[in-house]
Amino acid sequence: MTPSEAFSKLDAIQDEPDNCTALYEPNKTMAKTPRIAVVGSANIDLTTFTDVLPKPGETIFGQRFDLGFGGKGANQAVAARLCGADVFMVARVGNDLFGPATIKNFEKFGIDAHHVCQVEGVSSGVAPIFVDPAGQNRILVVKGANDELKPADVDAAADVLKGADCIVLQFEIPMETVYYTVQFARRNGIRCIVNPAPGQPIDAKALSDLDYFVPNESEAETISGMPVRNLDDATKCAQKLLGDGIRRVLITLGKNGSLLAGGEGMHHIPAFSVESVDSTGAGDAFIGSFAVFLGEGFSEREAVRRANLYAALSTTGVGTQKSFYDRKRFDLEWASRTKS
Repeated sequence: MTPSEAFSKLDAIQDEPDNCTALYEPNKTMAKTPRIAVVGSANIDLTTFTDVLPKPGETIFGQRFDLGFGGKGANQAVAARLCGADVFMVARVGNDLFGPATIKNFEKFGIDAHHVCQVEGVSSGVAPIFVDPAGQNRILVVKGANDELKPADVDAAADVLKGADCIVLQFEIPMETVYYTVQFARRNGIRCIVNPAPGQPIDAKALSDLDYFVPNESEAETISGMPVRNLDDATKCAQKLLGDGIRRVLITLGKNGSLLAGGEGMHHIPAFSVESVDSTGAGDAFIGSFAVFLGEGFSEREAVRRANLYAALSTTGVGTQKSFYDRKRFDLEWASRTKS
């Protein structure tokens, strides 16, 4: 794809009709619209759908290709916004053709992007994604400008962050920035959620004051060194993470739902059944919606249950942000599935 073709594709993505308009109105059933700050990554997703992956040295044909906005931080910000929150993004993008387009995409959704800055001489983050016929994905992330998001940038955004009800973080930015922001949240009495994705070794002590540590199965396995293949494995893994000093653990288990673990015990919250076509971004949909449901005052388990459905629904469409439901669609689906 040439640069001019990429520009045209990005412009088409930005200009295509969306069904987000209803979302920009606060949820009238709630006394307060949550304010969510996301300190994290912004990437461009390059998604290839293929029947098989090539062997070393082999060239094969894929089925189709999709170009879209992504990055775990950006996806979580969009999910939170679509669920009805006021959202603020703190991120870094490159001075390439993707940087301005990414900022424009935030603004299209109504996300405050004043603290999304371009970095000279650095590419924007990109994520080549390969999706098999079952909807499972394999993702490579080139962090680019995301690696330039530093603790000093958190301080520069302090006024915005101090007004948030919740700060959301991921591992696609430097770990020193993640740890610093967790400490910032604790000093200022702000709820903080860390999604340790992609999974990598952690300093559990630096996360001991965290409100929610939310890995998926593979991330939990990488971090704990324990297999996480079923609910029993997840329970043992959560116990280990709690023992390491993490206060509250929420492991997302895909079709097996979620496991919420804390000092009072373990709670398994089942998943909702859907016809999945692409699981890319489902974890981000869960995180962004979970932050909003908590902010609206739902109990932990109710917030997890709703986030389970929101994440599942995101897998019924192709891509990440483009597959996320707005609040009106979600509420209709929730009402339909939870009739007594």
